[in-house]
Formats: sequence, structure tokens, C-alpha cells
Amino acid sequence: MAEKYQNFINGKWCDALNGDTFENRNPANWDGDLVGTFPKSGAEEVDIAVKAARKGFEKWRKVPAPERGDLMMKATLLMEERKEELSQIETREMGKVIAETRGDVQEGIDTGYFGAGESRRMHGKTVPSEMPNKFAMITRNPIGVCGLISPWNFPMAIPTWKSFPALMCGNSIVMKPASLTPATATKLIEIFLDAGFPPEVVNIVHGPGSSVGNAIVTHSDVDAISFTGSSEVGKIINSRAGAELKRVSLELGGKNAQIVMPDADLDLAVDGALWGAFGTTGQRCTATSRLILHEDIHDAVVEKLIARAKTLKIGDGLLPETDMGPVVDEFAMNGILKYIRIGQEEDGATLATGGHQLTDGEHAKGWFLDPTIFTDVKAGMRIEQEEIFGPVLSVIKIKSFEEAIEVLNGTEYGLSSSIYTNDVNQSFAAIRDIEAGITYVNGPTIGAECHLLFGGVKTTGNGHREGGWGAYEFFSEPKTVYVDYSGKLQRAQIDNR
Repeated sequence: MAEKYQNFINGKWCDALNGDTFENRNPANWDGDLVGTFPKSGAEEVDIAVKAARKGFEKWRKVPAPERGDLMMKATLLMEERKEELSQIETREMGKVIAETRGDVQEGIDTGYFGAGESRRMHGKTVPSEMPNKFAMITRNPIGVCGLISPWNFPMAIPTWKSFPALMCGNSIVMKPASLTPATATKLIEIFLDAGFPPEVVNIVHGPGSSVGNAIVTHSDVDAISFTGSSEVGKIINSRAGAELKRVSLELGGKNAQIVMPDADLDLAVDGALWGAFGTTGQRCTATSRLILHEDIHDAVVEKLIARAKTLKIGDGLLPETDMGPVVDEFAMNGILKYIRIGQEEDGATLATGGHQLTDGEHAKGWFLDPTIFTDVKAGMRIEQEEIFGPVLSVIKIKSFEEAIEVLNGTEYGLSSSIYTNDVNQSFAAIRDIEAGITYVNGPTIGAECHLLFGGVKTTGNGHREGGWGAYEFFSEPKTVYVDYSGKLQRAQIDNR
């Protein structure tokens, strides 16, 4: 029997007030594996959660940061103990292969260790005052109640990217995980509670973005919003939250490209393109969806790439032999198939391999698609410009390094990027000229380390970064402090000039 999950609001596990529920199913075995049922909540539950979080914040903000760090360390150790359980649940929820979900959980663990260390590095600044007998410093303080809205493709890593720094900085949280992957986030809340976090500080409300997500964004007592998802939804959130001058962090879409130059290690470049395009079934904001090949090595790379793509084992992510799991659900499948049809209809593009939903044998149980590669793609085509979020790779032939950079930069997105070359001069020119928040040299476009900044430019984000110290800057408020011990009125520029 499937597990019944609940919200955690105001220190209690509870159902939706109206009693409604929704299902969470395994995309590799849609009819045969019901992961769980979840409360289909709305604005009323959000209001209760926010009020509880506000009450919890007033106590939590006064807890010394190193003490908060001790709790974070306990939570991280619990995650490590439960790593396999969490990985299994995550694969059942969203389908990616078990090796990847173990990596996803490990990224959450790494983020926890980093956060626990940051508890003793909540640095401010001391600077000299321009007046005598006067002390000046900047401290970092919590913001308040933080609304955390996370996507389905990294059900553990991204919620930890948001919740660990938010809590570490002394804030309380109201979390809304994606409805496609709510179980993993619920397990994270359980871990927080088992570690000893105050119950009112950690709240989770399940339900649709249109009701729960919107209620969090527009609630007058939510002070900050951290959202990861599509650029279209991000613009709406930014508009609604910005109207109330909330602090907003947006990590949005991507149309990432890998450049391969003639002097590159071609086998290494093919390894990178395969992993970048088809890892997580292409369902990453950092996925390699464009491969920009110099004409001198174009044919050789395409031949190797197609041959390798055809050998990938597609199946249930829980099976160790599987290379690529399913698409997350029917809606996602239909969207990807729509873009494959668009690619076939666009003048000049060639469907070189893949492009089919797999429906025979074990594949009939879930949402499976074979790895898809288009060649002869031209800059400006829809499949070259628009985010597909699936295992679809567009190959573009170019004649020079300068053209490669121009093509790479020629979309509205700017998240991740890659160049394969052994020319150190071109490597540094690419680092300088590529318009992206992340650039890899001789590595694929996917893969993040918890202590480094993650995010992008253009319509990929709004300037904030997740990961590393950037998250702690977002979730804390600077306060400038002056201490005048002169014993007399000092009027700054009036008196010292």
C-alpha cells in the first residue's frame, strides 16, 4: 500500500484542510508503483504555515549561529545514514538512474557540511570611521520568513541549496516542493525534525503552484522567495513578489551549449556531450542541448556520438544496468515530442537518431524516449533556441572560434557553457567572451560543486546565486553599525571637512 504523506505546519503533521489529495507515481512504472498520496493544499494552509514560521523565527534568530550549525551537522549526518533510502525514493519519484540520485543526495550532504562550517564564518566587516573615537562595522542578520519553491529534477540537492543556508542564517522556512517529487522533500523535513530543529521553523506545504506557490509568493508576511524553475514562471514570481518589495532569488532556464574545437580530445568531447545531453534524461537546466562543432571535426564527432547514443540502455532507473531513465511524466513526454516534430519540420534539420517514444516490453510501463540527435541545425531554429528539457541534442556546424562564441551566445539564456580545446589562449578567450554564469573547459555543461556559485545571466536568473557563499549573502541582511564613544555630537562630513 502506498504511503500517505502529510504537510508539516505549525509543529504538526496534517492533511489538507479540504481533505483533497494528489498522487505521486513512478515514471518508470506509472500504473504499477504509486509512491504516495499527498495533501492538495491551498492558500489557507500557507497562511497557517507562514504565521507559525513568523512565530518560530522570533526565537530562532536569537540562537547563536554555531548552535544552529550543530543542528545542521546532525541533520547532515542523518542524511548520510539514510542516503540509500533517500536515493531509492528519489529514483521512484522522478526516474533518473540510481547512481545519479545517490549523487543528488550526496550533493545535499555536501551542502549540509558546508553550511555547518559556515555557522562559524558568518563574517561581517569592520572598517575605519572617518571620525575620531568612532567604531564602524557591518553585521549579517536574518531576513525573516523565507518561501522556498523547488523543482522536481533535483528533489534533494535543490531543497538543501535553499533550506540549509536559509536556516543557517537564522530564518524560518515555508517549503513548497514540486508536486512531481514531494516525497524526497518531506523526508528532508523529517530529518530536520529528527536533528532537533524547532518545529515551527521548518514548514512544508504540498499542493499546486497555482495555489500553494502563488500564496507563498504573495503572502504579506513572507520576506524572501527562492525559486528554481522555468523562466516563464520566474518572471511571474518576480513581478508579484517585486510588487511587495520582497527579496527574490530566481534560478531559471537554460539552453546550454558545448563547443568542440579541432585540437580537442574528441573522445573526451563525445563523453562530455553524451553525459551533458542525456544524463538525467536531459531534464536539467544545465543539460547540453546544443553541440557546436568546428567543421574540421564535425563529421568525426557526429559519427562517434550517434554510435554511442545508440548503445545507451534505457529503462528503470533502479536497475544498475540502466544508463538513462524515463521522462518524468506524460505532460513532459508530450512537450518533448512536440519539439521533435518541430525539429523535423524546420527547414534543413535532420533527425539523425532517436525521436521515438518507447512503448514495447518493459518500456510500456512508463514514459521512455530514446536519445535524440538532430544534425544540420542552424542558429535561430526553434530547437536551437528554446528550452526542451529532455534528451534532445541539436548539432550546429561552425567555421571558426569566433562563430562558435557567437552561436553559443545567441539565445536568451545564459546558464552553463562548455568548450573542449587544448589551446590555452582559446580557453581563456572563451571564459572571457561566453555570456553565461558557468563555463567549463574540457568538461560537460552539467555538474555543480556545493561550495561554488550556481546561476546564470540574461533570462536564466535575476543576479542572485545559489550554492557557496552566495546563498548565505542572499539569505542574510547586512546591517551597518556605528558606535560613537567620543562623548560628544559628531556630525560626520559637516564636522570633519
